[in-house]
Amino acid sequence: MSKIKGREELPAHDTDEGRFAYDGLDRAVHEKGRLAIMTSLISNPDGLLFGDLKRLTALTDGNLSRHLEVLREAGLVEIWKGFDRKRPQTLCRITRAGRKRFAEYLSELEQVITDARRQQAELENNARPPKLPGTWTPA
Repeated sequence: MSKIKGREELPAHDTDEGRFAYDGLDRAVHEKGRLAIMTSLISNPDGLLFGDLKRLTALTDGNLSRHLEVLREAGLVEIWKGFDRKRPQTLCRITRAGRKRFAEYLSELEQVITDARRQQAELENNARPPKLPGTWTPA
């Protein structure tokens, strides 16, 4: 049991230190725009043209460019420049390291889901709502 000033004792477990920190939720990937990019690219192993990636992620040119740069600097995506009928093209592909880190990210996200479901089941199995300590009132 741990004691928090002004609160009743709460149960403590040996494995509770940072239990819900989810350090594996890679910040380079977890942001909504970058998650959309990574999901799009993992689904298209040959890569996507900038315009197609823009359409799939619903990002503006500037936002997509910035997110791609963050992912490129992190080694998660590669960006290729070329031409199609004299028109410049930008091809974006996920790297091998990007695939690995995305898989690790998904594993951590699955742990978040598992923990949330476990907590929800525990609450549903307990017929009464959790007890509030002391003189707490709704805000």
